[in-house]
Parts: sequence; C-alpha cells; structure tokens
Amino acid sequence: MIDIKFLRENPDAVRENIKKKFQDEKLPLVDEVIENDKKAREAQKEADEIRAQKKQISKQIGILMKQGKKDEAMALKDQVNDNSRLEELDRIQKEASEIVHKDMMVIPQIIDPSVPIGKDDSENVELQRFGEPKVPDYEIPYHVDIMNRFDGVDFDAAGRVAGNGFYYLKGDIARLHSAVLTYARDFMIDRGFTYCVPPFMIRSAVVDGVMSFAEMDAMMYKIEGEDLYLIGTSEHSMIGSFIDQIIPEDTLPRTLTSYSPCFRKEKGAHGIEERGVYRIHQFEKQEMIVVCKPEDSKMWYEKLWKNTVDIFRSMDIPVRQLECCSGDLADLKVKSCDVEAWSPRQKKYFEVGSCSNLGDAQARRLRIRIKGADGKLYLAHTLNNTCVASPRMLIALLENNYNADGSVNIPKVLQPYMGGKEKLVPLHD
Repeated sequence: MIDIKFLRENPDAVRENIKKKFQDEKLPLVDEVIENDKKAREAQKEADEIRAQKKQISKQIGILMKQGKKDEAMALKDQVNDNSRLEELDRIQKEASEIVHKDMMVIPQIIDPSVPIGKDDSENVELQRFGEPKVPDYEIPYHVDIMNRFDGVDFDAAGRVAGNGFYYLKGDIARLHSAVLTYARDFMIDRGFTYCVPPFMIRSAVVDGVMSFAEMDAMMYKIEGEDLYLIGTSEHSMIGSFIDQIIPEDTLPRTLTSYSPCFRKEKGAHGIEERGVYRIHQFEKQEMIVVCKPEDSKMWYEKLWKNTVDIFRSMDIPVRQLECCSGDLADLKVKSCDVEAWSPRQKKYFEVGSCSNLGDAQARRLRIRIKGADGKLYLAHTLNNTCVASPRMLIALLENNYNADGSVNIPKVLQPYMGGKEKLVPLHD
C-alpha cells in the first residue's frame, strides 16, 4: 500500500508504476481514489464545520437561557438537534473512504528504479553466478527415483492420508531433510539473527497486512469457521508480530530467523519437473526477516540474499542470483530477487529461495512504526528471504552430490547433523 498523500501529489508517477508492472486494468483506480479521497475529505471538513457551529450555538443557548430568553433558546436548540446533514455527510465520508481503502489495497507499491522492466518471470535477469555448474558423465536420476533407492519417500501413503501434493519422508532422507534445516538455523544464528518458532496460523488482519489479495487467494488455506489461516511462510506470522507496535529506533534493526511448516494451495497444473517434492502443499522452511529503518533497507536486502548464496555454497552447490522484473514482482514488493540452484540432471537452474524488500508497504498496512530520538513516529521497512526450503534444497543436494554408484555424498557442514556420516548408500537399485 502506497502513501495516499504521495498518490494525491504524484498521480502520474503512480500511473507510470502501474504501467511498468503491466497492470493497465488498474489505471482507472488512480482517478477513482483521487475522486473519492476528495469527496471523503470534503465531507469530513463540512461535518467538522457543522459540529463546530453546533458547539457555538450550544454556547449561545446557554447565554440566552441565563438571560431568560427561553423562546429564542428553544429555536436555536432545534438547529442543534437536527443531525440530518451530519448523518448524510458521515455516510458520504464512510462510503468514499471504503472505496479509497479498497483501491489502495490493490494499487501496487512503487518499485525501485533499478528493477528491470518485463512482463513476467521469463524476463527476469541473471545478475551473478556463484560456483561452477557441472554435469557428470553419468546419468543423474529424477530426485524421486534417488529418494526411492533409499526408501526415503512415500507418496502413496501420503495420498491415502491427505491426497495429492503431500509426502512422507523416511530414513536417511528424512534425517537429511532435518539436518539441512538445523544447519540453516545455526548458520543464521552465527550471523547474529535471533531464532524464532512462530504461530503457524494467523488472523485475517495479519493476512491483509502481509500480502496482496491475489497472493492470498492463490496461496492461503482458510480454517473453516475461524478467523484463522494457515501460513504460507513464517514471514507472515513474524512480520505480523509487529502489528500496531511502536519500535524504539535504538532497538533496530530486528533480525530474526524463523522455522515453520508452510502450507500452500499451489493452484494450477504443473509439469513433471514440478512434481515430486518440488511443488507441494506442505513443506518446511527456515526464513530470514528484518525490520529496519528506511535508510537501511537497501543494505539489508544485499545482505539477505547473500546469506542464501553462502549457505548453498558452503555445501558446494552452484547457484545464481536472478533479479525479478517489474511484471514478476508481487504488488507489495519494491525489489526482489531469486536464488536458483544448479540442477545437473536438468542442466539448468531452478528456484530455491526468494529475497524481497517490501519498503514500508507491510508496515503501512500493519501500522508498524518507529519512534525516533526526537519522539517523531515514522514507518519501518520490512524484508524477508528464504534460508532454505527443505524439499527444494533436498533436490539440489541429492543431484549435486550423486555418485555413479548411486550413493550420495554428505557435505562436510552437514555431517555433524547426520551422526558423522560421510555418504548415503542406497538400499537397492
């Protein structure tokens, strides 16, 4: 959500930003906001004037009554008691304000000038590569087939219990999954982040504050009969924890790393490469969240995505940074990039994490304010980034460490979390 004052003073800039995001259907909303904002403020102004006038008349009534001029006082009292115009103005102000709020919730945040212009994710821009992508001279099986050789995954049982899009992890594969998450947790703690385990459900007021309506519809599971949603990422409940809070400036930045399961609808059909444990309804993730002063958010954005790169490179997995173009940015984001891991089987990179700077969008919706040394209040900036989303990390880990004999090397940094094991040996072909 952008600042209504900014839209009033810079409507052309807001329109241009909408065009850059290829959302021309939202252009009429700018005029609709301006019209209804003016209507609401004019109604409010007239209502305030009437109330002030009524207050003055009430004083006159008191004076007239003291002077014994009861008939004149009663005539004025009728004016004070007539609230028909006030009621009409209140209705006009309420209806116009509701339209403004509804429209402002879907007008996209102003993107950073550095964001490349493009219609969708096909026009995202590769910025950097880290590590040399390699393709071995032997075939690397599909990740589900690798897992099956270790009796490490069971989709049939999960289908009987929960349906498609769920899985059981078992044995060494399940242990590797936990090892990755625990390692990522400790990695972030060593970088000064505070470890948190948040609620896995949030109220609608928090949902409205942390994401756009389009994202909510595509992602969130609603708990029937309750004002609760299952989180799609721990960012939602972590940022939500600051709702309606005033944060002392000298306590910033707040740097947090959180573990949670994540629940997502994942609407739409997906190809074979997105089956298995790539795109699923439930997974586990270690996340990074930062709440900071506005002038520090660009610096934290750079730090956050580099943390993900460092985690993957510590396991010798090649990755690249891909900047999201304007059309691929969610409406609340100012700037975003993906970290993609190398798949030697597919001979291409695939997304394993996403880093976003949301500017003051979430803070404005959730009323997260900073109290400066001078006592003045201003909006915080919020950022988030994926440390690891374990199923996709597993795919990258298994493929990049797969040997010709079917065994899988365990990266040194994970070995302490795997009881000292250096290699996983398949139970069968």
